[in-house]
Amino acid sequence: MKRIWWEQIKAVMRLEMKKTFFATRGLWIYFVALVPVVIFIAYAIANSTQIHRSENLARRQDRWLTYQDLQAVRNGMSKEQVIALLGKPPVNFHWSQHGGGGRTTVHDELHYSDGVDDIYVSLVDGTVRNIHISDGYDMGRDSVMFAGVFQFFFLRLAVFFGCLGIFMNLFRGEVLDRSLHFYFLAPIRREILVAGKFLAGLVATSVIFVTSELLQNVAFLWHLSPGARNLYLYHNHGLAHAASYLAITVLACVGYGAFFLVAGMLFRNPIIPTLAILIWEGINPFLPAVLKQISVIYYLKALCPVNIPTPPGMPPLFAMLISNPDPVSAPLALVGLLIVALLALYLSSLQVRRMEINYTTE
Repeated sequence: MKRIWWEQIKAVMRLEMKKTFFATRGLWIYFVALVPVVIFIAYAIANSTQIHRSENLARRQDRWLTYQDLQAVRNGMSKEQVIALLGKPPVNFHWSQHGGGGRTTVHDELHYSDGVDDIYVSLVDGTVRNIHISDGYDMGRDSVMFAGVFQFFFLRLAVFFGCLGIFMNLFRGEVLDRSLHFYFLAPIRREILVAGKFLAGLVATSVIFVTSELLQNVAFLWHLSPGARNLYLYHNHGLAHAASYLAITVLACVGYGAFFLVAGMLFRNPIIPTLAILIWEGINPFLPAVLKQISVIYYLKALCPVNIPTPPGMPPLFAMLISNPDPVSAPLALVGLLIVALLALYLSSLQVRRMEINYTTE
């Protein structure tokens, strides 16, 4: 009997895969999945341009500078002292400002680079008044940035709405197309139908968003030199982080997919459950500990490999959204997420047994 059920599940999956991947109403999901990829491509281009600019600036200097040389510049130094310390500036903006009483103020803007970091030295009447060091590529900082995009855009918006578009329509779309009765007339248990549709949606969302996550990692590392890329991947846990992000993406598809599958059966209007789930996931940090566990993002945040630090002075409301004040261990998070998904699928199996088709009411 189990072999027959598995064959029926595979048959349902084959039918659903074409509709899921090539449905006209779901083409926007591909656009949503590509948005973070475009963000990281733009970031890589901007970073690569900045690196080349700094390297060219460093080559034009009298000597090669170090970051310690840049830090040695102090307010109150004279222009001659700065030049003695760093050499002749490759870029020097000089202008005069005429004030009242015939007084003229002389301004200089000196620009140096160590090949990675840039320093801008502002002088007034030959005395250093302001120093700004623009840090170049920082792998630690960029890893936190990648984690922020992953948690707050990719998981909460891209994967969330992608699962909405696919799983909500697994049954709801059949009703709108007036084709669900063909499944219900077939000699197949309705629970098998739920399992086949869910697995088809899971494969589709996983393929789409795992591919997106892979492309994001490629774009994120694209502009690095081979040495820096290998250092990050094999010595700074970069490869482990990338694998974690891919696994979390699949788990997000499992959790959100199960929620939206049951929502598509219980509600005719998808706006109501979508807003409810979106708000529930958004206010998760402020919920009591017991209610937090009836959520997907609660477990996904616990599995994320990089913690996003809270900048000093940030309002408490935003700090709560960033932090994870009540984290759980990775094994408990994995088990908890699967339990929540299984409960949602169990509700779906109960609902499909009582489901009746009345196309005239749609």
